[in-house]
Amino acid sequence: MASTPLKARGASPATTARSGFMAQWSMFFRQFLKHPGMVGSIIPSSRALVDAMLDPVDWDRTRLFVEYGPGVGTFTRSILERMHPDATLLAIDLNADFVDYLGTAIPDPRLNVVHGSAADVGRFVAETGHRAADYILSGLPFSTLPPGVGESICRETRAALRPDGAFLVYQFSSHVATLLNSNFDQVKARTVWRNIPPCRLFEASKLEKVARAA
Repeated sequence: MASTPLKARGASPATTARSGFMAQWSMFFRQFLKHPGMVGSIIPSSRALVDAMLDPVDWDRTRLFVEYGPGVGTFTRSILERMHPDATLLAIDLNADFVDYLGTAIPDPRLNVVHGSAADVGRFVAETGHRAADYILSGLPFSTLPPGVGESICRETRAALRPDGAFLVYQFSSHVATLLNSNFDQVKARTVWRNIPPCRLFEASKLEKVARAA
């Protein structure tokens, strides 16, 4: 790994951290220019946004966490930091460059990075050996997705979640709100201002249905 020779040459932890950040930012910027419709922002998410988005998660109970569009791993790393040692993080991305980058940059055995569409989440979840996901996180830019794709993703996401599971979404517009309200039982929304640009957060829950008496 690159960190070993850097330390051997006497590089400080701060220098190594800056180098890692610049590599992530460079990859993110290149992919934004290459696929502006697939990357929601030219600037990676702030720490304040990451913390606010992951705050509702019950980490002790979570065994399968799914992330749509992990990009350079801004959320991925924070999820892994919080996750149980026996849990799995399934990261799904249509961008093969991001998939290759994450597979090399984050050598954590709990991370499973796959190349594909979020609309196929049910198949990917089954391939992990799990019956359902506890949480699914998405920063996909729903406002720029082709017609019908956003609806398909929301529908398949609900189907892939366990009862009482939640779909966590961060966006720079409220376009996704209609899709969430039509596919989930409860939707909470708020704004994180300490991000460039300010970001809308949504927590869409699949509430457990109470069985009716025969």
